[in-house]
Amino acid sequence: MGVALRDILTDLKRPAEADELKGVAAIDAFNALYQFLSIIRQPDGTPLLDDSGRITSHLSGIFFRTANFLTQGIRPVFIFDGKSPEMKGRTIQERRDVREESKEKWDQAKKEGDLTGAFRYAMSSTAIDAYILSSARQLIQLMGLPVVDAPSEGEAQAAYMVLQGDADYVVSQDYDTLLFGTPVLVRNLTISGKRRLHGRQITVQPERILLSDVLSTLAITREQLIEIAILTGTDFNPGIRGIGAKTGLKKIKSGEFDSIIREKLPDFDPEPVRSFFLNPPVTDSYTLDPGRIDRDGIRAFLCDEHGFSLDRVDPVLDKISKKEKQKTLESWF
Repeated sequence: MGVALRDILTDLKRPAEADELKGVAAIDAFNALYQFLSIIRQPDGTPLLDDSGRITSHLSGIFFRTANFLTQGIRPVFIFDGKSPEMKGRTIQERRDVREESKEKWDQAKKEGDLTGAFRYAMSSTAIDAYILSSARQLIQLMGLPVVDAPSEGEAQAAYMVLQGDADYVVSQDYDTLLFGTPVLVRNLTISGKRRLHGRQITVQPERILLSDVLSTLAITREQLIEIAILTGTDFNPGIRGIGAKTGLKKIKSGEFDSIIREKLPDFDPEPVRSFFLNPPVTDSYTLDPGRIDRDGIRAFLCDEHGFSLDRVDPVLDKISKKEKQKTLESWF
């Protein structure tokens, strides 16, 4: 879900140029997986499946999209979520309820032959289970790419790695990483290209947001940006009805945060949420040293085990190998 800050950030987004994307990309793995699982589907919303009925949409997204990254000089590091904070329990349950309701609507839309509705509800029914996680990690590692296990929120760990200078930017669709302090957020990287939306084709381009631009243009501090998010609602607290990002910005700049919380949410203490964004659990226990691409392992995993076409997989492996010869993965990090 993320925080609803779009209305005050729209004018601060910039197209991400190719040269700006070269470097180490700290990818919020859960966010990327949701994107792949949501978008890579058949017309009626059914995900890609192998002969055993296992979902392969995420494997297709990881392999083909990540290979494209490598050829462009983008060095992906996938960060996986750890234990969710107790404050997130409400959001997790709400998301579960939405998925279950969407699954029922998806089934009904398919029965009625409503492909547009079926695809939309199918996207909202997306879930990540143990199989999705384990198979994603296996493919990423077969591709010789680093995996980082966050102690808590993957977005917080990704932001920390950029702040430490170990990565150049965070890749996520959500704006939460700005609250966690990432200097650079790149959106749409995992889903760029031609997409069908509401029956029409659109072009999705990567966009870049600098935290420094956000704070200077809005004339606020990062702490105040967090307060705006708290008023509108985060994964860790419900927002206040009637307060969106623009209204929240006005309230914060006029110094009304504390009074609004006392009036509208008298039983809510915002300090744990504020503190979590400012000082989230993170770790220095990670390595970005890449391994070698395991061509045979990838063929066995994708083609033999999951039914991918060797005619589609081999040209991608050849393209990656050609890039390796030009500049080895070891020298990229």
